[in-house]
Amino acid sequence: MIYNSKDGEISLDNLTRLYAAVVIDMQGEIAEMSLEWFDLYGDKVKLLEYVLVFDYTPPGEDVKNRKVLKYETKDALIATMSEVSILFQ
Repeated sequence: MIYNSKDGEISLDNLTRLYAAVVIDMQGEIAEMSLEWFDLYGDKVKLLEYVLVFDYTPPGEDVKNRKVLKYETKDALIATMSEVSILFQ
């Protein structure tokens, strides 16, 4: 299966994980956190962007193989998640 994103085609074959997250700046440290974490603690950090991560990394591997789509708003992220979910039905 292929998802046609704004950044080009993304293969959904061999996908090990698909997840949404936020990228934050916490006192100069850049980190990727869950949306749930951000809902609880977002007022204490600076939001940089929302991301949808297509992770192809096999379990136990150290070298990450990922494709990341970036969004300015949560609504844009959710819209893409809805588009991708349709392909899995």
